This record gives sequence, C-alpha cells and structure tokens, in this order.
Amino acid sequence: MLMPFRKVATSDRPVQFNEQWDIKELVSNRQDITAVTPLTADLSAEQREGSVVDVHGKLTVGADMLCSRCLKPINEHFHIDFHEQFKQGKQPEELHEDDDTFYVDEDSVDLKAYAEGTFLLHLPFVPLCSDTCKGLCPKCGHELNEGDCGCDNEVIDPRLAGLKDFFK
Repeated sequence: MLMPFRKVATSDRPVQFNEQWDIKELVSNRQDITAVTPLTADLSAEQREGSVVDVHGKLTVGADMLCSRCLKPINEHFHIDFHEQFKQGKQPEELHEDDDTFYVDEDSVDLKAYAEGTFLLHLPFVPLCSDTCKGLCPKCGHELNEGDCGCDNEVIDPRLAGLKDFFK
C-alpha cells in the first residue's frame, strides 16, 4: 500500500487507500492467538501545512485467542484508529519532543508496515475472557469460574514451612 507524496500533494481531495491483506505471519509466534482475519485498512491521506502528509483512518481485524487464565476461546474484533504524519526529506538534527512526524527519503512510503505496527501495539498482552476470570486450579486443573474445587491452594513460603506446625 504505497503512498506517493507527489500524488497527495497534487490532489485537491484526500487520497483514499482501501486494502486488505493477510497478517498470519505477524502473530505466528504468539501461542495465545489461534487465528486472525485479514487486516483491513481504510485510510485517507492529505497534505497539511509544511509539506506534512497526514494519514488517518481505521484498521479492522478479528482474532481468535485463548484466555491466558482459563484457556477459553475468545473472539475479538478490533477497530483501531490510525493516525500518522509523514514528511518527505531528511530528519532534522534537532527535533521537538512532541514531533511525531516520520521523515522519509523516498518518493513514497509503504503504509502497510505502519498499519501492521499499529495493530501489534493494540493486541492485548494478556488476553482475558473477563476481568474477573479466576483461571484454573494449579493442582487439579478445575476451572475456578465454575466453582471451587476443594484443593488446598494455600501458598507457604518454603523458608517458613518449618513453622507451619509450630503451634500445634
């Protein structure tokens, strides 16, 4: 999904980019993601003052994940806001702290890599089926969301285990 700077600069309206591509390779190293739908990008680019090209729009993707506590399957649909600024030319030696502009030496920029990066940043680090998920019992594997299993899960510091029966 190449965005040519010249085409955006000469256009009197925002230039639209609508594309869909497979991102299975992006999440192939994540064990908690079982499947993903193709990433759909609906973006528009327009020139702002100072030869800055403003690209904004929506990214849409679905992912099948496993809850990291109870291993139940989760189906998530992500609708991610995308907003980046690009400028053709070399990066100045001194940048302002709040300058988020990407400087590009070429005549065009591949928006696909920036969209994929934005998607990866919005993936949950620890997917959960609910905020109150209790997970699985570490001893018997019973799902604690369905009820207590009766196992003794009291964790005792091994350095103090000798004091456990001191007062009996």
